[in-house]
Amino acid sequence: MKKLVFLLLALPFLLHANDSKIPSKIKEVTVYLSGAQITRKANCPLKEGINKVVFTGLSPKIDESSIQVSGLQAVSILSMAYDINYLDRSESHPDTEKWTSQIEALQAQTAFLKNHILGLEEEERVINTNRLVSTDNQALNLEKVKEISQYYRQRITAIKNEVFETNQKIKDLQEEINRLQRQLNELNNTPEEEQGELTISFDAPMPTQLNLTLSYMVKEAGWVPNYDIKSSALNAPLNLAYKAHVYQKTGKDWNNVKVILSTATPAHNISKPDLQAHYLNFVNAYARRHSPTATKKGYAFNPSVKKVVGTVTDASGLPLPGANVVIEGTTKGTQTDFDGNYSLEVPYGQSLLFSYLGQKDVRIPIYASIINVGMEEDANTLEEMVVTALGAKREVGLGYAVSAVNPEKLLQGKTAGVNIRGFSGDFRNSKVEQPRPLYIIDGVPVEGFVEGDLDASEVQNMEVLKGESATAVYGTRGSNGVVVITTKKSTIRQDVSNTQFVIKKPYSIVSDGDITAIEINTFKLPANYEYFAAPIVNENVFLTARFKDWEKHQLLPGEANIYFEGTYAGKTVLDPYTTKKEMVLSLGLEPNITVTRKQQRNFKSKSFTGSNRILNRTYDLEVKNNKNVAVNLKLIDRIPLSQNKEIKVEDIVTNSAEYDKKKGLLSWTMDLQPKESRKESFSFQVKYPRGKYISL
Repeated sequence: MKKLVFLLLALPFLLHANDSKIPSKIKEVTVYLSGAQITRKANCPLKEGINKVVFTGLSPKIDESSIQVSGLQAVSILSMAYDINYLDRSESHPDTEKWTSQIEALQAQTAFLKNHILGLEEEERVINTNRLVSTDNQALNLEKVKEISQYYRQRITAIKNEVFETNQKIKDLQEEINRLQRQLNELNNTPEEEQGELTISFDAPMPTQLNLTLSYMVKEAGWVPNYDIKSSALNAPLNLAYKAHVYQKTGKDWNNVKVILSTATPAHNISKPDLQAHYLNFVNAYARRHSPTATKKGYAFNPSVKKVVGTVTDASGLPLPGANVVIEGTTKGTQTDFDGNYSLEVPYGQSLLFSYLGQKDVRIPIYASIINVGMEEDANTLEEMVVTALGAKREVGLGYAVSAVNPEKLLQGKTAGVNIRGFSGDFRNSKVEQPRPLYIIDGVPVEGFVEGDLDASEVQNMEVLKGESATAVYGTRGSNGVVVITTKKSTIRQDVSNTQFVIKKPYSIVSDGDITAIEINTFKLPANYEYFAAPIVNENVFLTARFKDWEKHQLLPGEANIYFEGTYAGKTVLDPYTTKKEMVLSLGLEPNITVTRKQQRNFKSKSFTGSNRILNRTYDLEVKNNKNVAVNLKLIDRIPLSQNKEIKVEDIVTNSAEYDKKKGLLSWTMDLQPKESRKESFSFQVKYPRGKYISL
């Protein structure tokens, strides 16, 4: 019976004893917003006939249905099976042998030192014994006694000191041994890593050497968009660095591989929907009104987010206090405060569910640490996006800054004082006159640079500095002008369903779930700066920068770090999916411009007429520029719109404001001189049936 059990246990090893094990290496990884496609290369020698080959060291988290093999030539595949090997120990840690050798060497040193102490102690015993014998058997004169005593004292003291010092050395060595032993124990106590194995039976018509390509999909990998947005001063272009935070826990490190970032997320089911007839019947009213909305596409789960904060508002932008925010699939959640703000720890879960009585539920993946939600959004009002950070203002003169689309268009007529001529769309045909400007390529000064050294297709941005703008930054080296060139960090592939960023530099990404930041590209965005205030929702004044043509950069929703005048200002979120015409980025609060909004009180006015209730509203707005320079300010407010024929908004007085009747928005554009104050006002009347209630 024991022999039978042993035979059954050994059977798998016997069956695979003659299998040829082939290693493979990861050459390319296409990382999706969720998931990744791994491409491996392997050299596979085959003999004539049937060959069973085991490709080892693969990820244990492969989607088996996605495995593809190419490069077969005339060889055919008879069978293919993917399994997890839990028995073979993973590759040993490269430091294991080094640590073991160090421990053995330190232990040998400790043994030698202990032996040295034993010798010293033996010498001390011999001295003590000889001293007793000498005094018992000899009659010593005083001088002899002094001589012997001095010798004993000096030698015994030397022995004691040497033993003490040696014990101290042993202690230091033991501490080092313990430290190395802890590291080794920690490594040895880690669980065995399972490995994926792909077993393929090939049928080869003749002996051949195949250069195979293996590709497959893995889970627990992806990338999250992230941005750095920098503004050096008012009226300067925005520098936008588009980055990807890549993570993976596939069980295998990606070492020095080519990385392609895709904006797609492969779906497990791409079958078209089948629309059937809809038959009406009575249903539960609550279920009809409060069924959750579908998750918005394009928001990618960000596993690095551990805490989310934000504000929940209604369609008009007013905060919703008491709205429920729950990690979907759990009972963990919170409610918004009086101002509609919430804060929630998210140690687990992938999406948040927002709900409020009378509003449609909203489900959003946890894609950033700041998630603001507008419930029952009206798409007609989403003309622009305003995002917030901290900042300050400074007047600085800069050179001309442009995006490098065509070098000839970039430089012709715009670089007086910088001797660069002859661009014709290709740097190789360019001529540079003396004296030569200083060239800065990706932040590094390049001596002897000629335009032909860099293809025009490699240039992402070009900035030409001259005069004081050049010498202030680069000293006398910039006296002939400075040409600052930023090269592209990736190339773009686009098809019908997704965009791919092919990263030029290879990367190594460890399978530990930590973030690896990869720069996709950098852009210079011409921006218009102005101060902005909407006191009905926030009485602070914001310095904003507007920019267009953001669509061509294939931006995705993600966190953005804001820098103004070289200082980190704060964090916000870019959400291109809620932006239609232009993006408005806030660079921070401006405390030296104040805006107040007050309602006039007129309790003597008639509040009832017949069966109707009448509300008269008049608002006074006051703006004061406390700065020492003139500023341009955009001020907005609103007049409510009626969606019910029983509610009438009448007697609208907008005075000097521009009034958008469709949206009910009022706007003022003000040029304020230093220390100037200005007052504006508007009014309206609301009439609705007595006994009913509205919210103004």
